Amino acid sequence: MLYQYMPSNQIAMMGVLFAFILTFFCLRFPFSFLPKDQGREFAVNGALSKGKIRGVGLILTTVFIISTLLFLPVTREYIVYCILLFAMMLSGYLDDAAKNPWSDYKKGAIDLMLSLLTMWNFMNYNSTVIQFGMYKWEIPAPLYFVLGVILLWVSINVTNCSDGVDGLCASLCCVTLTSFAVLFPESLGKYGASCLIFVAVLLAYLCFNSKPSSMLMGDAGSRALGFYIAVIAMKTGHPFIFLLLAAVLVVDGGIGLVKIFLLRFLKIAILKNTRTPLHDHARKGKGWSDTQVVFRFAIIQILVVMIAYLIVD
Repeated sequence: MLYQYMPSNQIAMMGVLFAFILTFFCLRFPFSFLPKDQGREFAVNGALSKGKIRGVGLILTTVFIISTLLFLPVTREYIVYCILLFAMMLSGYLDDAAKNPWSDYKKGAIDLMLSLLTMWNFMNYNSTVIQFGMYKWEIPAPLYFVLGVILLWVSINVTNCSDGVDGLCASLCCVTLTSFAVLFPESLGKYGASCLIFVAVLLAYLCFNSKPSSMLMGDAGSRALGFYIAVIAMKTGHPFIFLLLAAVLVVDGGIGLVKIFLLRFLKIAILKNTRTPLHDHARKGKGWSDTQVVFRFAIIQILVVMIAYLIVD
């Protein structure tokens, strides 16, 4: 109804403001049922998180979904993404709230199932043409489907691994989502506006998650963010640009995933003197403060976005 009286850009901006304000007040007066962090024994400064409210990704994701459904045009494809996004968030929240953390295999199976459903939805509404710079290729549908599942799984898990320093994951995701919205306004359309709404949600969260934080998004937030970033990457038609627009997330969390895979399944140990995720190596090995990690990682990501702009434009 609003579209009869106001331009779409103004309505989208109303959605951004609504999302920020609603998120801020929901976090300012958090729900009593949210779990408390138990501390992470093997993480650098992991004990400092003990007792903090955890799993507020439940609030972040719910506010994001409500805001986009209220202020952006709704299609059947987008509704399915929202359902899958909520399911991804819920799986992370249940892990956050569990007395005993879920196994990697259980979480991996859930990731795989939701990724398969996401690609089924994507393939029903989109072509398999991909672009990188000036070059375009049409990929066979089965291959695109498999690559899309891999992209989703990787994005979910590297984003999850980056959530180990106050403000880091949210700051990097703000840069990544804003970059997609700025670089691909035409191909993303309303999905570009949804990126800005998610950024507004994260900015409100950073009011409480910047060091010293009082709450954590938990797996409920980081896994949902990784999921949505991958969906956005595919909607641009430039899925490989994910490697640049989310470069710091990929490197920070991805190296640890590779180390674990090689050691667990192939008994190959690499980078023995490097802590993973890399933000732990920067803090423990290089002596960076948490604030330095957040700002330097964000600056690196912004510089990589500039390189991506030269490729895309």
